[in-house]
Amino acid sequence: MLPNRTTLAIVYSLVALLLFDLMGLVIKYLSADYSAAELSAYRNFCGLIPSAIVLWSSSAWRAAGRRIRVRQWPLAMARGVILTFAQFTFYMSLGLLSFATASSITYANALFMTALAVPLLGEKVGLLRWGAVLIGFAGVMLIVKPGSDAFTPAALLPLISALLYALAGVTARMMDDDVPSALINLYSTGVAAMGALALVFVTGGFSPLAQISDIGWILAMGGFGGTAVLFLVVSYRMTEQSNLAPFSYFGIPMAFVLGWIFFDEAPWEELFPGAILVAFGGLMIVWRERRLRHRSA
Repeated sequence: MLPNRTTLAIVYSLVALLLFDLMGLVIKYLSADYSAAELSAYRNFCGLIPSAIVLWSSSAWRAAGRRIRVRQWPLAMARGVILTFAQFTFYMSLGLLSFATASSITYANALFMTALAVPLLGEKVGLLRWGAVLIGFAGVMLIVKPGSDAFTPAALLPLISALLYALAGVTARMMDDDVPSALINLYSTGVAAMGALALVFVTGGFSPLAQISDIGWILAMGGFGGTAVLFLVVSYRMTEQSNLAPFSYFGIPMAFVLGWIFFDEAPWEELFPGAILVAFGGLMIVWRERRLRHRSA
């Protein structure tokens, strides 16, 4: 018996999560010899290929006449600049923190998106969702531990990254409805690639290859990230995003297991119970948004 479209979309989204984590593992491995700016540049230039494939295969783009220029191109380019610094801070955190800790803190982006939607999109957020945001942020604070001896400034990097990724998500929703998501993604990836390249030269330029095998790792990093984007886009086309959002939090235990296997990291005290509160707050927001959507349908 073949799985239905929603089930298949969930499977694709979980595969995308795994591929993103594999990309992160490679970034953490390479961060010993290459800067975050260099790795971001490599990742984005490799990502232009799958971004172009997604756009070319987009039925919405073809129906719109295969146009490249968009009316809100400054906003699309600004989103690319935001992504440049989101990636830069996250990739830097992977080299300084345990893999699971850096990954888990970035899941605060759902909380930031809810908060940013009020001033930027004019959305009304009720007490339940604000409560979910506060619970999630309490979880983030338990992981970051500000003011304690265990606090490290590096823990702020994935938090900044989460805020920037959330801002990128909100700005995508500010684009005209008739602009295909694949076109927005291509604009963002192209600008992020140029932005990362600029950061490389500002921070000292490209490092020489530490070893020839690193070429394979760099290609693998780009391949994992680019393929993950493809799987994610396909899954979003097959079902509503609200059906997929709850499963994104599988990324927290997945990152913990992968960090344990590949880097012998088991940051139980750093992550728990904070990571549980982050996931719980995010899931409360997803649940509330689904209920509101069903009421208005």
